[in-house]
Amino acid sequence: MALLDARGIRKVYEGGDGQPIDVLTSADLSVSRGEFVAIMGASGAGKSTLLHLLGALDRPTSGTVSLDGSEYHALAGDALAALRSRKIGFVFQFHHLLREFTALENVMLPQLIAGAPETAARARAEELLAAVGLAGRMSHEPGRLSGGEQQRVAVARALANDPVLLLADEPSGNLDAHNAERLHDLFSGLARRYETAVVVVTHNLLLSQRADRILSLEEGRLVPASGAGAAS
Repeated sequence: MALLDARGIRKVYEGGDGQPIDVLTSADLSVSRGEFVAIMGASGAGKSTLLHLLGALDRPTSGTVSLDGSEYHALAGDALAALRSRKIGFVFQFHHLLREFTALENVMLPQLIAGAPETAARARAEELLAAVGLAGRMSHEPGRLSGGEQQRVAVARALANDPVLLLADEPSGNLDAHNAERLHDLFSGLARRYETAVVVVTHNLLLSQRADRILSLEEGRLVPASGAGAAS
């Protein structure tokens, strides 16, 4: 059974001339626990829009999205926000770390907001930072970390509340080749290590090749990328 299931997703925006613009027409996606799916496509194809819908940051014009048995359209604002906080982790192209806090504090913060005791939040943050190769950098503020290290802190933060779904939008887009490769190594093992469904939007072929499946967003629909397995 799919952990994440999106069916018939359509998203329409109003253009500057008042005419509708179909960004997504009928996108279907099912992702299992522990599966890593990469989504590719041309700029402007709607990849980030799709990711926002999968992450309950926006609502589709039509179609349904469900996560771990909960259908988004059936949830009111507070309940949807709780699901987003509890079950979904986000990694963006820009890390958005709080610069006045250390790496450890940045990873602790989502847990503290969710009500975790400080000792438990600290232990979880230390575990995750060690897992992403930053055991010796926990006390550093973001300004004292390299770009690649900052993005790895962002990954640890996204995993802080043990989400069932991790969504990433061009996570290595701002990194040089060396740091991008280190981040790709990290993503390739995340799904299995934490039994998390991972969906990454990327233009990077090297990252997409680490995925279990590669899909392409074309004309508002998800199709198997050339040479990749079939979409479910």
